Amino acid sequence: MARVLILFAHPALHRSRVNVALMKAVQGMEGVTFRDLYEEYPNLNIDFQTEQELLLEHEVIVWQHPFYWYSAPAILKEWLDVVLEYGFAYGEGGTRLVGKQVMSALTTGGPAEAYERGGYNRYTMKELLAPFDQTAHLCGMKYLEPFIVHGVRQLSDAQIQEWAQRYRQRITELRDAR
Repeated sequence: MARVLILFAHPALHRSRVNVALMKAVQGMEGVTFRDLYEEYPNLNIDFQTEQELLLEHEVIVWQHPFYWYSAPAILKEWLDVVLEYGFAYGEGGTRLVGKQVMSALTTGGPAEAYERGGYNRYTMKELLAPFDQTAHLCGMKYLEPFIVHGVRQLSDAQIQEWAQRYRQRITELRDAR
């Protein structure tokens, strides 16, 4: 069984029915460590040594967040900048993460068709997520197919619960190496 580390970043969780449901679906799962980065670091002062130790203890890393302005919330960007440092995650001697898997788990306000060539956002999700893919590549990690929930504002409570169960299933599959 692989150990899964979910790094959750949502600056306004009280306004997100979907992220709350996704979070609840995976919290407490065996073999899964869930970290709310805004709760851990309310002043954005990330303890890079603790975070690096956690990375070393897990085989699968999940970056879970809303897709804000075609990127991640500020704390996840700060986490990437501080934790994935030269000599640890990349560069000379930076081989500590080689072979690990990483996945983005995202929510978007817009519908899926907004993230197609010629759509409202002009680019596909694959294109927009290229910086995350490249970050994983630079660190020697395998970037997995992202888990994306589109159009979150239009989802019914029943649809949200369906997505939460799909997320739990995806995390289970990653943990159980299926």
